[in-house]
Amino acid sequence: MSLAIVFKGTEGVVLAVDSRVTLTATAQSLPGIPTTLVHSTFDNATKLLRLDSQEYVGAVTYGIGAIGQKSPRTAHSFMPEFEEELLKAKCERLAVKDFAERLGQFFLRKWAEEGMPAVASALQNMEFIVGGFDEGEPYGRVYGLQVPAAPTPQEWHVGEFGVVWGGQSEFVHRLISGYDPSLFHVAQEFLKCSDQQRNELHEYVNGKVQASIPFPFLPLQDCVNLAILLIRATMTIQTFTVGVRGVGGPIDVVTITRTDGFRRIQLKEIAGETIK
Repeated sequence: MSLAIVFKGTEGVVLAVDSRVTLTATAQSLPGIPTTLVHSTFDNATKLLRLDSQEYVGAVTYGIGAIGQKSPRTAHSFMPEFEEELLKAKCERLAVKDFAERLGQFFLRKWAEEGMPAVASALQNMEFIVGGFDEGEPYGRVYGLQVPAAPTPQEWHVGEFGVVWGGQSEFVHRLISGYDPSLFHVAQEFLKCSDQQRNELHEYVNGKVQASIPFPFLPLQDCVNLAILLIRATMTIQTFTVGVRGVGGPIDVVTITRTDGFRRIQLKEIAGETIK
């Protein structure tokens, strides 16, 4: 699940993500009683990924929270191996696309080594959004990829600025785009129209009811504020709804700029006992 927000702004790139990981297990049942699935949540996962050797690029992950059938591990737990791989290859500063490609191939190998399904459904991929700055470039770049379905990075907002989100993002979609992602399938069912007509309706509506946010104008601080708002709003609304509450825990936020590189804005820290 999770919720990841990435802004490509004129002043830099913002990466923000929650800290909840949801694992699903089969509950033990008595003979004659149907087996049930139990969702267990852990609110201190690190889903904002970076390497010490790459100061101008970072990533957020969402979707499947762990790799491994018997001993599941988060994406973050594999990052030391990824960094060691790049160091052995003597990689210096990587372009954002190159970093994203190597990240995708690394996790594709881990996916296979851990015996994960070779073909995953849309809800069974470990997904990544990678953002950062290429050397000498004035503005950042943002790429998305999915493991195992689509490990080749695809660039977002080419030549423009804006926000990308992923994970349990239906409320973000309503706030920013102005409609629920399922709206056009509901409309198609009611109107009994074809897939082509549904797509034409989507194209017609898209952008007409969107929140009027001037993304190229927003200072970096406003991008940070809006990213936090979207994640926090989702967490709050989920406390009142029935369903998988997949967004929770501390919100981790960093910025990446062409001059300062990777900068921590708010990151959870290891602490002692919190009960008072």
